[in-house]
Amino acid sequence: MAAEHTPAAAPGTDGPTADTDTGGGRSGTGDASWPEPTRALLRERGVDAPRARRVVELLADGRAWRANELVRASAVAHTVVAELLRGLLACGEAREEEDTVRLERPRDYAGVPAPSAADPVAHLMAAHPGTLAELERAVAEGPASDLDLDHVAATAETALRRALFLATRFDLDGRTLLCVGDHDLTSVALTLVVPGARAVVVDLDERVLAHIDASADRLGLNITTHSADLRLGLPPTLHGAADVVFTDPPYTPDGVELFVRRGLEGMAEQRSGRVLLAYGASETTPRLAAATQSRFSRLQLLVEALWPDFNRYHGAESIGAASDLYVLRPLARSLPSSGGEDARVYSQGSNAREARVGGDPERAAAVLARVSGGTGEQGPEPLLVGSWPRGFEGAGRVRLSTWMKAPGPVHTHAVVDLTGGWERLAPRAALAAPTGTATVEVLVPSSSAWVRDRAGQEAFRSLVEPRFAVRFLRGFGADDLTCLRLTAPDVEAGSDPAGTLAAYVQGRAHGTLTSTLRAGLIEVTAALGRPVNKRTARHGVARAPGWVRGHTVVDLPEHRLRELPQVCAGLLAEVGEGADRSGH
Repeated sequence: MAAEHTPAAAPGTDGPTADTDTGGGRSGTGDASWPEPTRALLRERGVDAPRARRVVELLADGRAWRANELVRASAVAHTVVAELLRGLLACGEAREEEDTVRLERPRDYAGVPAPSAADPVAHLMAAHPGTLAELERAVAEGPASDLDLDHVAATAETALRRALFLATRFDLDGRTLLCVGDHDLTSVALTLVVPGARAVVVDLDERVLAHIDASADRLGLNITTHSADLRLGLPPTLHGAADVVFTDPPYTPDGVELFVRRGLEGMAEQRSGRVLLAYGASETTPRLAAATQSRFSRLQLLVEALWPDFNRYHGAESIGAASDLYVLRPLARSLPSSGGEDARVYSQGSNAREARVGGDPERAAAVLARVSGGTGEQGPEPLLVGSWPRGFEGAGRVRLSTWMKAPGPVHTHAVVDLTGGWERLAPRAALAAPTGTATVEVLVPSSSAWVRDRAGQEAFRSLVEPRFAVRFLRGFGADDLTCLRLTAPDVEAGSDPAGTLAAYVQGRAHGTLTSTLRAGLIEVTAALGRPVNKRTARHGVARAPGWVRGHTVVDLPEHRLRELPQVCAGLLAEVGEGADRSGH
């Protein structure tokens, strides 16, 4: 229960005083010396008047303000700010100057600012100027927001405040924080504030993962990054890995539930852990917030604490460029089931739409008619991966989430539908095919970054070679579809040992890299006539770059996946030199 708060005494008085208005009653909406038209506007806000008063206090400095500037400084929703400004203009208390508003007589608004809600970490900020400077640099150098993923960038001060809150509320020295999405660099902030902490990040945006890894390398921070589309699940290597979770998800009800659910799946001890959630909604849309908060009951989560307007953003003016900080405490040992693959997580962009090939029987039929390669020859029916309509059974059907989580049924030919907002997964969906798959056909929109220009096509090749050779087939069953046809090339034994090892590891994409690299070293060196034993292979992999551990090919960030062939070449050279030194 919050402590009771006694209003501060006004200057020149012995205690709290009541404002008086023309009606002789207490207004409770502003300083008694303010002009009556403005006080009337504040009274119209009812008990929410203090939020609108923040806007007037900002205008009282006499400057000309843009509406969005007032939103970001006050954390009041744009709708409320715009309504208040219209009222001030209509009653003559303010004037417009191009796209700004200025009070006519700012001196009439002198007075003591209204007290704000208690900030749990404001008193700690001044002790961390160096950390704030590093975070400001990291935020400035970070990738732009991806609107398809509902990104809005938090300020560097917000990242630091989150870290300070985590560090004071919980004992994280020697413990692990899981960041379910981390465009805001909370992982970097925490490991700067608590050097003994470890952070694990899972995100779909490869630019974010590369930036976090670069920042961690530069600053010597203990952060590991993993790539995943959370609609399909948390990477298996992260299940039960964390002590505390932080997430700032898309602000749809499905988005909040899904990201919180993935955080709970990653928690080592649900009953003793916490999920910290950044979530905001406009004060003018309480039903949306209520719909989202109802999901906490579904997940059996207690709202242990809530700090309004804790997080501030560069944007999101519709919700006041701010969001609240929730501390959620799990009450159950297990989670109810959900359908993350079908959840409407994002509010805009391609990921918010469900225009899948598999949802349209005519398009599906046209696509499958092209699977033979246009030769007219009738080959074996392919395995269908994704959401295909009834009546298209092929050699079997596999959900995309199942395909990405574990090795699927072995089949020589698979067709994977990634239309409808899933095309980011194209390289991993191809590599997820089990060993023995000779051909994989991945369907993406022709507008996909992987296929629309030469740079995208070369980027795709760099991620799936040497296991697969690629052809890009436009107009595959429809003008707006492209097929990525991947085939396993014939490689002469011993012609490219590093490539053979890389292809071996890529072909076992669901296995941990440490285990597949060890097994691959043994197999490839034996084929070369210079076999190494399990002990030598294990020691060689132990000296591989640190990012190898704890990953599979499926969840390895793209910038690391591109480095895999070089790692394979280095391991072969090292175990070969070791064998030469030992006389074998």
